Amino acid sequence: MTLKAFMAIDKDFILAEVDPRIYGSFIEHLGRAVYGGIYEPGHPTADGQGFRQDAMEAIRKLQVPIIRYPGGNFVSGYNWEDGVGPQSERKRKLDLAWWTTETNQVGTNEFADWAKKAGSEVMMAVNLGTRGVDDARNLVEYCNHPSGSYWSDLRISHGYKEPHRFKTWCLGNEMDGPWQIGAKTAVEYGRLANETAKVMKWVDPALELVVCGSSGSGMPTFAEWEATVLDLTYDQVDYLSLHTYYNNNEGDTKNFLARSLDMDRFIRSVASICDYIQAKKRSKKKIHLSMDEWNVWKTIGSSRANERWQIAPPEFEDTYNMEDALVVGCCLITMLKHADRVKMACLAQLINTIAPIMTETGGDLWLQTTYYPFLHASMHGRGTVLHPVIRSPKYDSKDFTDVPYLEAVSVYNEEQGQITVFAVNRHLEEDLQLDMNLRSFGKARVLEHLVLEHEDLKASNTKEHPGRVLPHNRGNAAAEDGLVRAVLSKASWNVIRLEVQPV
Repeated sequence: MTLKAFMAIDKDFILAEVDPRIYGSFIEHLGRAVYGGIYEPGHPTADGQGFRQDAMEAIRKLQVPIIRYPGGNFVSGYNWEDGVGPQSERKRKLDLAWWTTETNQVGTNEFADWAKKAGSEVMMAVNLGTRGVDDARNLVEYCNHPSGSYWSDLRISHGYKEPHRFKTWCLGNEMDGPWQIGAKTAVEYGRLANETAKVMKWVDPALELVVCGSSGSGMPTFAEWEATVLDLTYDQVDYLSLHTYYNNNEGDTKNFLARSLDMDRFIRSVASICDYIQAKKRSKKKIHLSMDEWNVWKTIGSSRANERWQIAPPEFEDTYNMEDALVVGCCLITMLKHADRVKMACLAQLINTIAPIMTETGGDLWLQTTYYPFLHASMHGRGTVLHPVIRSPKYDSKDFTDVPYLEAVSVYNEEQGQITVFAVNRHLEEDLQLDMNLRSFGKARVLEHLVLEHEDLKASNTKEHPGRVLPHNRGNAAAEDGLVRAVLSKASWNVIRLEVQPV
């Protein structure tokens, strides 16, 4: 018996416009993300500033609209002044977050230059671990104030006449975590974040601010932390952060592929808390969500640098396989299904450290399996998310019940007259026939059916074999008037692009 699923897509079932920043990423001073990743002055492709152009090209293709910087745990012990001014005069400092030595050769201005070259905005983070209100306001003044003040004129003396005008700022990082430098209770953090946010916006009223939610839904203070922090900061902030990572360290693939249901539950829970505080305060303002750390992270919980105080040692350089790509795809679909609340997200991280892009020092780079779902979503997932009506067979796993074999969402780009369906078949052994009804759009024509699949779910791309797992466009989606049928191969990521002619 053929496994079958059904999906109805109606032009009037509108959820929300996709904020392109949902396809953001993250670069922290961790491992080889900065040094040896985006920055390697001696590399054959390095430009005049030392930025690797092969890495730049791979990142530009992803069309990443915003990148969070400089951390992460790193920011909670970082003095931003150490990373500005003449590079030859910058001091080396011990980074207590990752037990390494930070050379400070890349700092705020260099990263601003790099981000501009990459076509990305910067999501800047301030240190609320060892520092606070004063340093945050000074950093905003340095980055965003045009001229005529001490910090803005200092920036100008460093060669940056025009302000960076960073708009989006994070108020610290994971401040509930005992691993965090300067960790705080919800009340301690909420009060500090509120006062910091207030003063930052006095310097630059155009800022939008992200306040720290829990470090994860498994934290003992989860939910209470969000409610307390929001209660103390609601009038000053615009977004609440969510962090979540998944892995298959137990070796249970069916359960692993269902992990996006946990993300769905996490988003719904946090959105409910935001709405509760809004009701409590009788506020007209709605707090949106920033999923500013998410990914598959296999080595989470492992030790920091094996030998302390190295400079940019390899750290958390996970090798991703086919099943990891499927989970990344499911997570992207889940966030799109919540496009009305999730306005920003950062795949953590972008290069070398738990990343879709890997580099060899002095050598080539290669793209991991997880690069491709992220690429496809960023390229084709711009527009309006439509509420699909889906019927799918389901299964149960260790931690989840009623897991649909079909995980899917549709995005309508009215300007281009195109609909893109992102779909994952979670079944490990059976293909899935998907019938889609698009009759409200009139006729439909298949432009492309991209597929990422591999017979071996543990197959990975490596330096030696960079092309082992690659997408192809040999999918079999076919359209007849407003009906589309596709067979989704077992354990596959699918991108079905359709041209529609609305009636």
